[in-house]
This record gives sequence, C-alpha cells and structure tokens, in this order.
Amino acid sequence: MTTRLTDSPEAQALFDKVAGLDTDVGNPRIKAVVRRVVADACRIIEDLDVTPSEFWTAMSYLTETGQANEFGLLMPGLGIEHFIDLCIDAKERAAGIEGGTPRTIEGPLYVAGAPLAKGEARLDDDPEDGEVLIVEGQVTGRGGAPLAGAVVDVWHANTLGNYSVFDRSQSPWNLRRRIETDGQGRYRFRSILPKGYGCPPQGQTQKLLDQLGRHGQRPAHIHFFVSGPGHRQLTTQINLADDPYVYDDFAFGTRDGLVVAVERVTDAAALKAAGLNEPFSAIRFDFVLNAEAADAPDPVVVRPHAQAA
Repeated sequence: MTTRLTDSPEAQALFDKVAGLDTDVGNPRIKAVVRRVVADACRIIEDLDVTPSEFWTAMSYLTETGQANEFGLLMPGLGIEHFIDLCIDAKERAAGIEGGTPRTIEGPLYVAGAPLAKGEARLDDDPEDGEVLIVEGQVTGRGGAPLAGAVVDVWHANTLGNYSVFDRSQSPWNLRRRIETDGQGRYRFRSILPKGYGCPPQGQTQKLLDQLGRHGQRPAHIHFFVSGPGHRQLTTQINLADDPYVYDDFAFGTRDGLVVAVERVTDAAALKAAGLNEPFSAIRFDFVLNAEAADAPDPVVVRPHAQAA
C-alpha cells in the first residue's frame, strides 16, 4: 500500500512546525486550527492532484473576494454558515435545549443600533412604490409565557432587493428597527413587501456559483434578532411562501418552521382599522425563545458589522 505524502513523517513534521507546535509560545487554540487547516489543504492538493497553476488561481480568487468584501456572501453560498447553525443546534441538543423557533443564517447585511420603538414601529422611512406589509406576533418562552420587554431587531430589503446602508440611496435606517415587546410580549410593525435579491452578477460569489452550475438567488425574506430576559438570543429569518426561490435559496437559509404565508387583506373594515385605503399584505409570526442553560453554546455570534454613519 502506497503511503500518502501528507501522512509521511516529513510532511507531518512540516505541519507541526508551520503551526508552531515545536514551541511553547503562542495561542494553543489557533495552533490547533492552523495545523488542521494546513494539513487538510495539503491533502486536498495531493488527493485531487491540484496543479500549481490551479492553486495560484484559487489564491487570486480569494484575494479578489476579500477585496470585493464578498466573503460574507460566499460563506452562506457555500453552505458553511448554514453548517455552523447545524453545529450550534447539535450542541444545544447535547445541553438539553430543543424546540423553540428555528435559527438560521444572519447574512452579511445587519447594521447594529437601529432606532428602538415600544410595541410597534414603522420601518419604511423612504417613499417607495411597494405594497404595505404589516407583521405582528408575540414573543414567548417555551412554556408559552409572554416575554415582556423582549427586543425584536428586524431588517429587510426594499422592493429592489437592496438594503439601507449598503445602498446609499436609502435613508440609513430605512427598513431597520428594534421593537420592544409590550406587557403581553407582542410586537407589530408596518413596512413594505420586500423582494429577494441575487448575488452581483459579475461578483466573486456568482463567479464561483457559475462554475458549480448554481444560481445566486435568495427568496424574499425578513431578518430578525430576538432577545428576551433570561432567554437565549435567536438569530433567524422568515421566508415568504409565495416566492419562487423559497425552497431553492442559494444561501441555504430556508428551514422548516420559517416559511410564512402572506395574507392579502382586502376587507374594507380591516383596511379602515389599519388606516389604509388600499389592500395590504399581512404576516403573523410568533417567536418562541429557549431559556438560558448551563453548558450551552453562546448564541451570539461576534462578527464585524457595517456602520450606519
């Protein structure tokens, strides 16, 4: 049996030295990760007979992806962000946490510090020719008890599939708000129906997806962070059921329990109660948070975010 080069004593010693395992200084966690990444990368080169030209083409691609600030788009597109969610799910089950509203990917377009409203808010700061959307629901714990003072942090795209801050033509906090639930754990907001979006057609992420024979489209969706006293923060999003990409999301963000029906409201009494003269869309969605538990993974992901200013 032929021994793989990467399994040889010479290669193993190289990987150890690259990761600084021959010294007592440095960060042990970083050393372990680098050791594994380098060894696995070299195994890929060996097993798939990657040529030097192919290798440096890949390095150029990664460099250009960083320059275009597209790693936040590439990671969900490769399913890695979804896989991280699966890992957290498994760790929570091991800690005895099951149920509640499913988590799903955050995506790259969150901006912290949106204006805080009590009970309800209006998200659409900018005039836009879109259908009014009213979303309401309740935040509870697993036992059904309402969570007063929970915070629903919401953000979504406009009718062109663009997000404020990243799209400088929009007001900074357009379609972004934080809403503190009332005494019964209820929240409500008025906005406009969002549209799904696609990767930039000439961008780095789409360039790779083209090579994989995949599209780069996301269904219409609304993002949320939901947090409540004594409960674990939830990162999730709801996907609009009537979107053609709802079960074919390039970012793998669709999960059971997160696909919502959109009701078109035309009843005259309902229109009057909403203060509207034309039909609107409505969504009802309740969030169920899990209580904090010992030995559970931290649900808050620390990552860089864009700034509104």
